[in-house]
Amino acid sequence: MKTHTDSRLISDYRSGNEKSLAILIERHQKDLFSFIFYKLMDEELANDIFQDTFMKIIVTLKEGRYNEEGKFILWAKRIAHNLIIDHYRLKSKHVKVSETSYENDEFSIFDLIAGSEENIEEQLISKQIKDDLMKMLIYLPENQQEVIRLRFFDGLSFKEIADHTDSSINTTLGRVRYALINLRKIMDEHKIILTR
Repeated sequence: MKTHTDSRLISDYRSGNEKSLAILIERHQKDLFSFIFYKLMDEELANDIFQDTFMKIIVTLKEGRYNEEGKFILWAKRIAHNLIIDHYRLKSKHVKVSETSYENDEFSIFDLIAGSEENIEEQLISKQIKDDLMKMLIYLPENQQEVIRLRFFDGLSFKEIADHTDSSINTTLGRVRYALINLRKIMDEHKIILTR
């Protein structure tokens, strides 16, 4: 399988073979991380952008929105580049960055958890959303519950979570990814809609 082309791995992953994604990530992680790091010159931030890039890639592949051009790494770098631009744009506005702030992407249910500049009504709605999320967390395996709490409720970076849980960055990314996938399933099964 390690000799398969990127196109074949993507096709296998779309058919439900999770190992194909792991091989794809392993194949390109050094190149992609270097690309991000040399634009930022900040290892911790580069790690976070790297993880967010693969999360966006995973969602795009899962939703079947990847147009096969046989240039996976160029596409991955374009996503990373856009996330870096978003990061600087948000930083310059002094806006609190949510877990995913991708345009036209209904990816993270955690985008609905708002910042501190809300009025009373918005705060009550945000509290309700957080309460609903906490109830859903009990359906997740313990290690996934932990990374979700640390990332989205405590605001830790992926590196901090990895250190805190004595895990690798890749393991942490995997847990967050599966937790988000599982939360989406729970929302579908229980007809839970998180809206403002």
